[in-house]
Amino acid sequence: MSLSRIFCNKTPAGAVKRERRKEARPGELLDAALELFVEKGFAATRVEEVAARAGVSKGTLFLYFASKDELFKAVVRENLSGRFSEWAIEFEAFQGNTSDMLAYCMNSWWDRVGATKASGINKLMMSEAKNFPDIAAFYQHEVIGPGHALIRRIFQRGIDRGEFRAMDLDYAVYGVVAPMIFLVLSKHSMDVCIPDHVELDPKKYIASQLSTLLHGLCLPTDAAGQRQKKSSS
Repeated sequence: MSLSRIFCNKTPAGAVKRERRKEARPGELLDAALELFVEKGFAATRVEEVAARAGVSKGTLFLYFASKDELFKAVVRENLSGRFSEWAIEFEAFQGNTSDMLAYCMNSWWDRVGATKASGINKLMMSEAKNFPDIAAFYQHEVIGPGHALIRRIFQRGIDRGEFRAMDLDYAVYGVVAPMIFLVLSKHSMDVCIPDHVELDPKKYIASQLSTLLHGLCLPTDAAGQRQKKSSS
């Protein structure tokens, strides 16, 4: 085979690079959109900015996402709601007691979501949902509903196994949700709600919340109704 034929059949490096960029664009657009939604909020983010940050044209963005609403929904699915099938599998495979499962759930959520940029979506929804009812309804369906259902399953597992007392599951879920929301809001508001002398360590915070949730504040009582004080030795 002649050298000219070899070179003629060879795909130009630029074409390969362009093809690779084309395949990478949806992911790059989602990354850029997540950053901007968290930085500026939903209302203030423009699709032109997302396209520019991803290094593509506005027209290219619309090849993948029909509108800003659809782009935001894709960001939520990529970073939040798309994880529920993975967590459901982990729930079924978990072998430990339910207290350990709950600890794993809270710490895992922090590691995979709370400690990442995706946690900013929670703050965004709390501040802007009332102005965008369609987006709010989508978030309720894709994130809030499945999230509460998963926590309910954990509590119900504990009840069924005789590890947890019976409880109103509709309200009990907020014993997990509320402290995690506080942790996220603290992260995205420069710790404005925390005293200056306190450095909030997420793992210690979660451990403290778990201890209170699982054991309460009161010392246990004996058969006579007396508090069982912990002996100091």
